[in-house]
Amino acid sequence: MIFVPNTIHDPKINLAIETFLLQEMKIDEPILLFYINEPSIIIGRNQNTIEEINQDYVEEKGIHVVRRLSGGGAVYHDFGNLNFSFIMPDDGNSFRDFAKVTQPIIQALHELGVTGAELKGRNDLVIGEKKFSGNAMYATSGRMFAHGTIMFDSEIDEVVNALKVRADKIASKGIKSIRSRVTNIKPFLDANHEAMDTDAFAQAILFKIFGVDSMDDIKTYTLTEEDWKKVHTISEKYYANWEWNYGKSPKFELERRKRFPIGSVEMKLNVQKGIISEIRIFGDFFGLGEIKDVEDQLTGVKYEKEALKEAIEKINISKYFGNITEEDLLELIY
Repeated sequence: MIFVPNTIHDPKINLAIETFLLQEMKIDEPILLFYINEPSIIIGRNQNTIEEINQDYVEEKGIHVVRRLSGGGAVYHDFGNLNFSFIMPDDGNSFRDFAKVTQPIIQALHELGVTGAELKGRNDLVIGEKKFSGNAMYATSGRMFAHGTIMFDSEIDEVVNALKVRADKIASKGIKSIRSRVTNIKPFLDANHEAMDTDAFAQAILFKIFGVDSMDDIKTYTLTEEDWKKVHTISEKYYANWEWNYGKSPKFELERRKRFPIGSVEMKLNVQKGIISEIRIFGDFFGLGEIKDVEDQLTGVKYEKEALKEAIEKINISKYFGNITEEDLLELIY
């Protein structure tokens, strides 16, 4: 494994570094990247940004809003939050296997005294019933990354203030509020580590993952000047681009939404003269491929059951959405 040192706090650059490592450093061994962002909301690939954030609060506080490549839900980052990313070849078996990719993090946390840390549900790391880490994945062209957050000493009230959380998502967890569902892990560290700040915590996690006591014993790669040029090009194309982060969306006449075990899926449609003229699909599901492929497949289809059923049968549902059926999708749209 190779570690890429990084001291940047701008999420628009950090996500671009991750994308650069995915697209440009096509090596056989895994790459590990850590980053700590300024206050920011990182939106899932298929989410409707405006419906996930408290816009007035975000603007008032100058919080970054950036869309990532991977699916899943929106997360809040600040200086008390450590983000990790494993970038690696896609072996065909690891996508959606969160147990496999989070195990090094869980083991490292156990060794620091956070013995209650475990994977629970689809993609959350928790202590008891409280979440401290959300995880997501993205795969393309034989490469993938698996990344996640670790709430070490984050401002939990800011998480609550900055994000909107739909009532059905809270209800599905059997809880009353987001505030009651999340926790920092700093209080759970053993006595030898409880005085650490986020940077020291990051180093401790790094040493545990590599099984060493010194940076000298870790194989590292430092980004070159040419690398940085590519990173900034990626940032400008995606993460610093308003169209990518927010995107324009027409008004829709029909809106249908359902929460499945794989996450929420929301359909917004315009139907003219019995034909689907526009459709947008949103949600916090984890899919492979571009969801626009599905939107294109459904655009121009008659808005009647048999025509929709025929169109849906041509779509690889598990690829784009995960474990839902053609019947599930038909029922949601129609």
